[in-house]
Amino acid sequence: MDVETARASGLVRYGELMFRYRNYVFPLLMLGLFAAFRPAYIDAPGTASLWLDALGIGVCVLGQLIRAAVVGLAYIKRGGVDKKVYAESLVTRGIFAHCRNPLYVGNALILLGLFVIHGNPWAIALGGAFFTLSYIAIVAAEERYLATKFGSEFDAYCARVPRWRLRLGGLRATMASMRFNWRRLVIKEYASAATWVLTASALVAYKDWLRPAAAGPGLASAAALVAVSAGVFAVSVRVLKKSGRLRERPG
Repeated sequence: MDVETARASGLVRYGELMFRYRNYVFPLLMLGLFAAFRPAYIDAPGTASLWLDALGIGVCVLGQLIRAAVVGLAYIKRGGVDKKVYAESLVTRGIFAHCRNPLYVGNALILLGLFVIHGNPWAIALGGAFFTLSYIAIVAAEERYLATKFGSEFDAYCARVPRWRLRLGGLRATMASMRFNWRRLVIKEYASAATWVLTASALVAYKDWLRPAAAGPGLASAAALVAVSAGVFAVSVRVLKKSGRLRERPG
């Protein structure tokens, strides 16, 4: 086995590991970084921290909008089967016609937004390195599986659609040509959306708790209100799902 093949194989194995345990490793890693490093700008007078919060929230919202467009148009099974990479078919419609990994792009933007809100350069650098490597590895594992299962069909798809970049050409036509499934969006995305909103709210409140009174206006009350609203929304959707009153319709 040559060096390049060995590296690729190691990357795939790491990707398979992260795919299996990402729901545990990713949150714990973020929590560890946020706890280990003090947020930035909390001691500075003026509105520097407020602008950082606004920028981070804006990046998170952009990531969520991308995820919403993906799920609302053409959904794929995200968790695999038995925590292993799996696909019944090669999905190339909707946003997948413009980017091969739009859900991961959305995830990356949400993570970036949360790190921006925190603002500590060390947390951003270490978290950025870990999550960049992890998503590259996960995609490498998924692409090896898809290439093996779908062969030339997947090769042709890769040749015409970027791996990470969202190709904007024809995006409006794609959106107009498909029926947007709002029910599926709510059912599939309520938990992940509520999670990042709660995380962002907790970060803002934590920074407000650390911030001296002279450093700027407090946002703890607003953050608490947003967190409660996100929690109520998530619980309501879950109750409606379990009761059968909120079900996904084909489309």
